[in-house]
Amino acid sequence: MTRFFQNIRGVIFFAGLTANTFFWFIPIIVFAVAKLLLPITILRHTITRILMAFGENWVSVNGWLMQYAGSVRIESNGGDRLKRDGWYFIIANHQTWIDIFILQAVFNRRVPFLKFFLKQELMWFPLLGIAWWALDMPFMKRFSPSYLSKYPNMRGKDLEMTRSACNKFRDTPTSVLNFIEGTRFSEQKRADRKSPYNKLLQPRAGGFAITLSSMGDLFNSIVDVTLIYPDNSSRFWDMCCGKDIRVIVEIHERLIERWLIDGDYESDRAFRKELHSWLTDLWSKKDVEIVRITKENTGNINGS
Repeated sequence: MTRFFQNIRGVIFFAGLTANTFFWFIPIIVFAVAKLLLPITILRHTITRILMAFGENWVSVNGWLMQYAGSVRIESNGGDRLKRDGWYFIIANHQTWIDIFILQAVFNRRVPFLKFFLKQELMWFPLLGIAWWALDMPFMKRFSPSYLSKYPNMRGKDLEMTRSACNKFRDTPTSVLNFIEGTRFSEQKRADRKSPYNKLLQPRAGGFAITLSSMGDLFNSIVDVTLIYPDNSSRFWDMCCGKDIRVIVEIHERLIERWLIDGDYESDRAFRKELHSWLTDLWSKKDVEIVRITKENTGNINGS
């Protein structure tokens, strides 16, 4: 019976998220179409700001549902110098589907509305795909090694798509979010990929490098975010059903060194090697931080 009532709660919570999405979907689409049709640059920029305001309101209601209708506790540390009118490149580890909800709740109205890289297939996701397109989310297509061996002319096309997506963010203060690992963490993926980390997959440098080469001069800083679920990461449905979810969000703002912007990832082998080394060092520190904070908090829970 307990599980039955949890599922009922999950249905109600999900209905709330869906209703909120429908509510904001209509004005977002109307203004997005107007932006698409209008040829006047200043009007397009104004509409972009209106669309971002709609997006922030959408996120605010989702955050309220998470906190009060669900049972999600977010402990955020750092990021005190972030500005709503700044430009930021936000990178984070990826644990679960609810990471997006957590990051949106943490950064909403602290930085410009988050734009995060999405797999191209998600463009066809019912309702949300169109809303993400209207809010200028960058869609990417990744090609498998087997596909590239069959069609070598497609090599590098994914990076071209990244560059093209970033170029349209140059006119309005923007926060670009990239899950560097490219996919959610799991022990199975860690084993399959022979990851050297305890709680992370290897970082992927391509999209990171192209984003910096396209927009690095605009960014105030790199915002390095570590997501930690001390009681193990939870699924989206767990959040809907009211399972107690605690997440610690550690935010470190890092200056962007000039060499990160000026390097040519596609052609310069030495730069690629240096960038991989830089990311490996960053990810090693992040892995140590996750293990340490998880142990500290698990100990506190067990000892209470």
